[in-house]
Amino acid sequence: MSVLYIVATPIGNLKDISPRAIDILKRVDLILCEDTRVTKKILDYYQIKTSVLSYHQHSKLTKVNYILELLKKHKDLALVSDAGTPGISDPGNKLIHFLTTSSELVVKIIPIPGPSAVIAAASICGFSMDKFIFMGFPPTKKKRKKFFEEIVNSKHPVIFFESPYRIMKTLNELKIINDKLSIVVCRELTKKFETIYRGTIEQVIKQLEEDTIKGEFVVIVER
Repeated sequence: MSVLYIVATPIGNLKDISPRAIDILKRVDLILCEDTRVTKKILDYYQIKTSVLSYHQHSKLTKVNYILELLKKHKDLALVSDAGTPGISDPGNKLIHFLTTSSELVVKIIPIPGPSAVIAAASICGFSMDKFIFMGFPPTKKKRKKFFEEIVNSKHPVIFFESPYRIMKTLNELKIINDKLSIVVCRELTKKFETIYRGTIEQVIKQLEEDTIKGEFVVIVER
């Protein structure tokens, strides 16, 4: 039986990867990755020579069928995302769903756990996180107001991602709905310029206005 390993990789600091993950990446027949250039940095750092194949949300059905054929030939594959745990705001679960519902194949799917920006942010936010909601990235155009209203009205803390290009717009839209929100904004988690901003949404907006807005953001909101 062929195996598909779902391998978590660093979200920033290249040392944040398990020995088990390194071992799996070395011995599989092929690594499926969002961006081969990004994954190559990790592979080169750990001297992993395994071949890579691009697989992402825009991959065509022919690419998925090719992956299926490899698994039929009893090839063991690893799936990684650009950063963190596959299946969290990336197309990993689409591939898993396709493979597990295919009548042509029986494949063993094994998780290799590790870094996750969601869990890293949750662990340092200081809110009660025994229950929380993760909502991925906000819509860029349609349904933005509905997205933010859902966050503001949630009974539990909400975690979402945002880019440096829209972080200020997003926070200001949330502030319009409720300016009493408590938030934690994590920038560049595990990287050299990691910064954690805490306070009311108005306080955090002011902190960001005085800082350099670069890198990816994880935002946690609590009413």
